[in-house]
Amino acid sequence: MPVVAQVTAANVPDVKQALPLVDAVPAIGGKVGAPLRKPGQVQGDKAFDADWLRIGLAARNITPLLARRGHDNPPEVQEARWLIERTFAWLKRFRRLALRYDRTGAIHQAFLTLGCIVICHNHWVRFC
Repeated sequence: MPVVAQVTAANVPDVKQALPLVDAVPAIGGKVGAPLRKPGQVQGDKAFDADWLRIGLAARNITPLLARRGHDNPPEVQEARWLIERTFAWLKRFRRLALRYDRTGAIHQAFLTLGCIVICHNHWVRFC
């Protein structure tokens, strides 16, 4: 399920947006008491292989499940990649997100948010 989505320029590396996205995760309700404010782990592919990112996640008490370049990766990293690619495929179903027609980033961000809302709604209707 997409929790946070952010539009950036095409030439911005994904790893540069990882910590701001983790910090942007909203409070998640559930059990009585203080709501959960951060994820327990962060998953990413080889594009996120940076020591400063691992240190930043560890400082936030988050377990990094990030693939390493040039190494065999554990199965949980490979399984997590399928979930990420599936979510991207769900977003690409919306033609306006697959091909960017809008000139301003705010409009594209609005449609990205709307696409995430539709995905969460469909998941909620299907499984609840």
